[in-house]
Amino acid sequence: MDRGLFRTARDNSATWTSASTNDRQLSVRERSSVNRVAYSANHATFSPSRTYQPDMSTLSRRPAPVRLGAIAAAAVLGAGIACAYTVSTPSRTVPRNAVLTTGSTDRPAQQPKVVTATTTTPPPGPSAVLPFNAKLTSQDIPLPGGGIRSGACSGSLIAPEWVVTAGHCFHDVNDVRIGGAPQYHMTVTLGKLKDSDPGGESATVVDVRQSPLNDLAVVRLDKAVTDIKPLELASKPPAVGLPLQFAGWGSTSPTVVAPSDHLKRGQFRVKVLHSTVLDAEPTVARTVENSPCPDDSGGPFFVSEDNVTGTLVAIVDNGPACPQPGLEVVARVDVVFTWIHQQIDPAR
Repeated sequence: MDRGLFRTARDNSATWTSASTNDRQLSVRERSSVNRVAYSANHATFSPSRTYQPDMSTLSRRPAPVRLGAIAAAAVLGAGIACAYTVSTPSRTVPRNAVLTTGSTDRPAQQPKVVTATTTTPPPGPSAVLPFNAKLTSQDIPLPGGGIRSGACSGSLIAPEWVVTAGHCFHDVNDVRIGGAPQYHMTVTLGKLKDSDPGGESATVVDVRQSPLNDLAVVRLDKAVTDIKPLELASKPPAVGLPLQFAGWGSTSPTVVAPSDHLKRGQFRVKVLHSTVLDAEPTVARTVENSPCPDDSGGPFFVSEDNVTGTLVAIVDNGPACPQPGLEVVARVDVVFTWIHQQIDPAR
């Protein structure tokens, strides 16, 4: 309700109250009539502030008096209540995917932030069987007339940064054994039983140390391998008849020279001891799968009770044509035990 209208109604109420005691208040019907016509002869138009003198003879039949000001106030109050009722609405929950519309603009409701938890799966570890075995491969061995060729050898881990293999696996263009930095790239793979196995370790040879005895070398890797326990080194001559295991990545064909895609394994025993080498006798019929062949050079002959740890006794050196029957000639490790430790652990 307009504030001016409310003030006029309030003034009317005050004027009505100050009238003489003989005055009486108008009924709703009489007020309506007064608003439509000029009731007083002294005024041409009706004035809301002028006091009306009703007919006293009709008072007994009139309803209870109601003040005009009170009616106006009630109207204001009613309008206010109606307004409050119209404006105030109970709160409600808006679904997260609801679209709020204001005028002609649609705005999507704010979506909650989604936090995605990620987990990191550790890479597979080395093989649980003979994890110390090593496969050495190269793709850029230089040839005397120019060009390059591939090649491979076998070996075993004897310290976190060191692998023992055959000395002739590292040579110059004329196949002469050399030490120091290799003249071609040689990759060493450890901790696998097959090329396709997950996990394992891979490193590169950065230094070669050629043994003064036998066709043997120790090579340094470009990183330490800490999740594989190295083989121990035999410090004393092995006893005749001692059972030995063999492992290597050499060829599985007597005519096609290429490294195998899986680790070969065989069973031997010490037959004869020589000054720097020993003869190993196979305990089962020899095949390409259980005997040294080309690319098995440097492969370990070792003793192990759990197929996880063990002691290195000898490495593949020379032998009969693969897989002809006969004794396998392998290079003893005990005769170079001190020299090896001087290379891999000078402070010892």
